Amino acid sequence: MHLQDLLAVLCGALVGLSLGMIGGGGSVLATPLLLYVVGVRDPHVAIGTSASAVALNAFANLAQHARSGTVKWPCAITFALSGVAGALLGSTAGKLVDGQKLLALFALVMVGVAISMLRNRSAAGDPTVRLNARIAPRLIATGFAAGLLSGFFGIGGGFLIVPGLMLASGMPILNAVGSSLASVGVFGTATAANYAISGLVDWRVAGFFIAGGIVGGAFGMRLAIRLASQRAALTRVFAAVLIGVAAYVLYRSLGALGVV
Repeated sequence: MHLQDLLAVLCGALVGLSLGMIGGGGSVLATPLLLYVVGVRDPHVAIGTSASAVALNAFANLAQHARSGTVKWPCAITFALSGVAGALLGSTAGKLVDGQKLLALFALVMVGVAISMLRNRSAAGDPTVRLNARIAPRLIATGFAAGLLSGFFGIGGGFLIVPGLMLASGMPILNAVGSSLASVGVFGTATAANYAISGLVDWRVAGFFIAGGIVGGAFGMRLAIRLASQRAALTRVFAAVLIGVAAYVLYRSLGALGVV
């Protein structure tokens, strides 16, 4: 195993650990870690590689939520399928943008993720919600928009998908979190496939990153149970970390562009 492989495993474990402990938002660290720790030089390759890892991680977590019965499958499938076109369109546009400019915009998205994690969302909603002619158009519209942004930045987009599902269908946050994983997985797969067609996925690094994420996720879930009473504090700390990483990404990208 080369040093880069080991770093990929460790960084994947860190992302998996954060996802297991905190939930949404952790996967946004994947691209900066691949760039500045693992040593992937091309921003587009880092985005394509992280998208593949995020997709597999989402499907693994989706299976767990499905077993617990928290996934509203008709709504989840409608949202996910409507977002595939958006993810393909967004990832195609992302490939055309200069890598460093894309990273600068990515840093601003990281700040948005951090802020969204600090907001307290109501858990209230209709747990008996069903797909119907009134809800379907809203799910299609919000799904496309979420897929577009997810594909453009190569992120899971859970921080967009969860409130989007709640707004469009009125389902409770628990069902929205479980149902969102279908979209995160599908959007990530579409984005990774689009980048792979252009040769912008490092499959070796992705494999080690995913392996680390599986192990880190298992430990993260155990820690989440032990530290359940401190979840709010952990979320605030993680949000602060995201903002710090965003500042570093912005500094590096603007430096590469000759702005600072």
